[in-house]
Amino acid sequence: MLSRTLIKKQPGRRWLKYIAAAGLLVATLVVAGIALAVHDLKFQLDGDVIASTTTHVGTETQVYDWDSLFNADTTEKALPAGFTASAFSKDFATKVDRKGATVFSTFDPTTFTTGSKDTLDINPGWQCASSNNVLSKNDIMNAYAVAYTQTASDPNPGHQILYFGLERNSNNGDANVAFWFLQGEVSCDSSAGTASFQGHHADGDLLVVSAFTNGGGVSGIDVYRWNDPDGSGPIVGSLGTTSVGHGVDCISGGGTAGGDSICATTNGGDASTGGLNQSITTPWLTANTGDGVGHTLQPSEFFEGGVDLTSENLGGHCFNTFVGDTRSSQSLTATIFDYALGQLGECDSTTTTSPVDATDTSQPPATAIPGDPADALVTVKDKTIVDVTGINTFSGSISWHICGPTASTSTALCTSGGVDVGSQNITADGTFYSPTVRLTAAGRYCFRAEFSGDATAGVPGSSDSSSGECFTIAPRQPTLTTQATTGPVDFGQKISDTVTLANTAHKPGTGGPTGSLLAGSINPTTLGGDATGNITVVAYGPNSCSTVAFTSGAIAASGNGSVGGAGTAFEFTPAAPGQYVFVAAYAGDLPNTLDVAATACSGAPASEKVTVRQIPTEIKTKQSWIPNDTATITATSGNLAAGGTVAFSLYDNATCSGTAVYSESKTLTGGNPTEEVSTSNTGSGATGFKITTAYGDPADSLSGRYSWKVVYTPAAADTAHLGKQSSCDAEHFNITYTNDAGPGSDLP
Repeated sequence: MLSRTLIKKQPGRRWLKYIAAAGLLVATLVVAGIALAVHDLKFQLDGDVIASTTTHVGTETQVYDWDSLFNADTTEKALPAGFTASAFSKDFATKVDRKGATVFSTFDPTTFTTGSKDTLDINPGWQCASSNNVLSKNDIMNAYAVAYTQTASDPNPGHQILYFGLERNSNNGDANVAFWFLQGEVSCDSSAGTASFQGHHADGDLLVVSAFTNGGGVSGIDVYRWNDPDGSGPIVGSLGTTSVGHGVDCISGGGTAGGDSICATTNGGDASTGGLNQSITTPWLTANTGDGVGHTLQPSEFFEGGVDLTSENLGGHCFNTFVGDTRSSQSLTATIFDYALGQLGECDSTTTTSPVDATDTSQPPATAIPGDPADALVTVKDKTIVDVTGINTFSGSISWHICGPTASTSTALCTSGGVDVGSQNITADGTFYSPTVRLTAAGRYCFRAEFSGDATAGVPGSSDSSSGECFTIAPRQPTLTTQATTGPVDFGQKISDTVTLANTAHKPGTGGPTGSLLAGSINPTTLGGDATGNITVVAYGPNSCSTVAFTSGAIAASGNGSVGGAGTAFEFTPAAPGQYVFVAAYAGDLPNTLDVAATACSGAPASEKVTVRQIPTEIKTKQSWIPNDTATITATSGNLAAGGTVAFSLYDNATCSGTAVYSESKTLTGGNPTEEVSTSNTGSGATGFKITTAYGDPADSLSGRYSWKVVYTPAAADTAHLGKQSSCDAEHFNITYTNDAGPGSDLP
């Protein structure tokens, strides 16, 4: 059996049982299959705010009440499962009287001015003002609301429900209350006097109207809809005059056993029909005319209700603001008095993004610009997670922008501007990716993703342009490999340096959309070519890293490759012998290719050092001999006669055979017993002879044995003396030699 039991743990609470009505509901459910709704679920609509009172309606045990949602200081608690948004609006003030007691203040800055009507748009239409004389039964103390979406354990998972409550300052007589549930944000500030409300109605805004009659109970509750079917916005829309939903009292009458999609109740009413008709206690401060400021509400001073929007075909919207008000009558054109406004924020959206590699979206973007010969091209996407709470489907879009490139040390974000890289329509939350973005310049880039929201459904927009949207593409750090002339080289010859540039990157692209800080860096129409930039060399020496011997002209690079060498601007003739050291530098081609500074001369590698030596000399020897002979002619008695001859003949053998290599005759003067004569060979002239060697040739053919043959022939008239000759065996010499073949050694 379905039953409803109200148990108040405070003394004096009566037990109410609605067995007959519950039995009727069971029969109805069996016959018609009506879905349970509103107060059949987990939330208590029992005429109080305390969850410790237990209710059983339908198949559910209601375990939550308003004190499950709000603390005693009116701050929000963590919401139980299924509850998606809540808000509490305190609408009264206190003051300290002359006795030091805290008492109720009649000053209220949130009242409607005369002429404000529910049938009017919010702006223009509604105005607020401060008042010191709000009629007590129309003076709102507190108002609150909560949104609930039925969970998988509920009868109708996914159904969208709104619960609302309101406290009055007095229960004096009948009264009317209403709750506006608005999709947009609404506000009004009367601190400077009467002011107009800010905000507008949207198609689907709801007005819930109820009357305190029959002893302070709820005689009926109706829901009206603001209609703007063409979505044209303010002024054109209007409040529908026909109720789009009618409800019952949650406790008495037809709502006793549940099955209702709209109901409301109070802590008043006729006890004979199920009304509480008793005071209740609130954990937060409230006030009334009888008890003053405290925690007590007298009968009919508390009102609460709920609407199953889905069952009434009113769902699919996000109600972000509620305005509880008091009214002069049930009429839609009734004068409206006091109001309490709260930011419910039923629907919310968050946009969280991160840049990813376009090819592999599970990876972050490349951290460096590609090197030559590849194109300078990094492709990225923006991974965007849109999370919308409070509604399952909507109509919105995501738009993406990217800003940059800035310096890698920049902290700028893409909060505005940038390059528009596309958009996408979405109807549900999830993970989405921007179109591919092509980047051709090193630097820091930041995405911005903006979710439009859905104004029609009341879904607020959101965006992400945080630092997590930023990433940096580093330039290439090129390298220089150098090779100077291979030494040593002779003084007077030229020397040069050859420089090989590697690990460059292509230039940024050209063309493309506007909005980039460097034209062509984002989605260019044409990709860039090889890096350029000047290469120069400096030579230090001789034998010093503090003396610059040569500064070259520049040679422009064209991507990776070698420049310089003999016959180029990197060649020069040293002014003195010694060691020379080359160093090279590259100016770079920003932003994609960095420069390369010259290394210190003292740290230059051996490949950059060239020795220029003094002009070398060589020494080698050859020996020469000028042979001469001396003969002594002696008469054994008497004097030698004049006119005798001495003939000298030199042979290049031991037997004095063949032709003499040198011959010379001498004539004696006579008159003495002994006379000495010598050859006068000078080694020159037609008859001269000398023994000479080839440079460094130890096997010269002129070496070996030489023999002299000397013949003395007396003059013809000298018949007193005999002639004489020397023996080849007796007079000879041998030539041996060792020459220095060179090149010799340097002087010490």
